[in-house]
Amino acid sequence: MTLSRVGVLGGGRMGAGIAHAFLMTGAAVTVVDIDPAGPLGRITRDVEKSIERGASGSASDYLDRLTCTTAVSDFAGCELVVEAIPEDFSLKAKAFADIATAAPEAVIASNTSSLSVTDLASVVPSSQVIGLHFFNPVPASKLVEIVVAETTSSDLVEQAKKWVAALGKTPIVVKDSPGFASSRLGVVIALEAIRMVEEGVASPEDIDNAMVLGYKFPVGPLALTDIVGLDVRLGISEYLASTLGERFEPPALMREMVARGELGRKTGKGFYSY
Repeated sequence: MTLSRVGVLGGGRMGAGIAHAFLMTGAAVTVVDIDPAGPLGRITRDVEKSIERGASGSASDYLDRLTCTTAVSDFAGCELVVEAIPEDFSLKAKAFADIATAAPEAVIASNTSSLSVTDLASVVPSSQVIGLHFFNPVPASKLVEIVVAETTSSDLVEQAKKWVAALGKTPIVVKDSPGFASSRLGVVIALEAIRMVEEGVASPEDIDNAMVLGYKFPVGPLALTDIVGLDVRLGISEYLASTLGERFEPPALMREMVARGELGRKTGKGFYSY
């Protein structure tokens, strides 16, 4: 089951990746961002890479169905709108309210990796709310976590599974709980790896190699933290610590690196240099 019109709020790396994924299925996609040139450039590059890897047609066949704008009102007529803005509840709650006003018939999905989808759903009159947690980088990732809020109907869950399958990805379904399944497990491993660096147990390279070579992880927990962003993982771990307990408390090293601006790939330095 494919969608004909999809909206994405937020055109950063995640939002652009989500928009690209739906474009490749044949949908018309509207991306709303404070700087539309940013997502346009990102999505154009991703589409061109997909063509190089064997996707049918030309880049214009896909990009002609893309609209990048600053106006949330341009979501009117979308069947699905995915919110992909920073992990801040107040920002996301306002975004949900704006989307519900602009596209009252649309399913609203959040790409949150840890916040309560049920709490987000409570700010809008629609019961058509669900979590669709994509993974970075979206074009290469094969997983989408479907998060079921207390108000999410079983019919919507089944629809979402079909949408994810149409993207060529595999859905997993989880109950709305802090950190869901993926962030809860991924963050706790990353936090322990950071504590090991902090304690001088081993180098980042050796810790990552232990998990890649010993446990068949595709990428080590510290390298992955650099990809996700230390600031993003700090915010998630603080939220999980407040909801699930002190085992998710961020290590001092993590806070120090964020304070120094060592956020990972996006700043050129994290546990590794780029």
